[in-house]
Amino acid sequence: MSLEVDFIDETGDVKEEHYHLLEELLNHAAEMENVEDGSELSITFVTDDSIQELNRDYRGKDSPTDVISFAMEDMGEGETEIAGVENLPRILGDIVISIETAEKQAEEYGHSYLREFGFLTVHGFLHLLGYDHMNDEDEKRMFKKQEDILKSYGLER
Repeated sequence: MSLEVDFIDETGDVKEEHYHLLEELLNHAAEMENVEDGSELSITFVTDDSIQELNRDYRGKDSPTDVISFAMEDMGEGETEIAGVENLPRILGDIVISIETAEKQAEEYGHSYLREFGFLTVHGFLHLLGYDHMNDEDEKRMFKKQEDILKSYGLER
């Protein structure tokens, strides 16, 4: 399994070893979810100010958050699929993670920064695949999936 992951660090705080861990974790999650080989996504690491702006503009919530996902396959009203195009990679979308919030939450929850980073990455990835937590049933399903992926990868609390 090999995803194409584009990392963008707008903070300058992400270490090279974090990229490797997150890429391995994403490939592990993709294998567990039977995602097509060669599928593409991006992860952008930002400050609380940047993610607050995105949260306000796209979700109507004027506060920082930990992770936001923008799924490319989330077909909205008025959008159409492109017919007759074959052999293109599956483009999953974009994940945006606030480094500042990840650091705060790791401390708050009493686990490592890498565990929080991994959790937020998997959470965003599952949103790109169509999982959500808008109701209790969906939340249980998604959060169990997250924990199963993190546990099987060895990134537990």
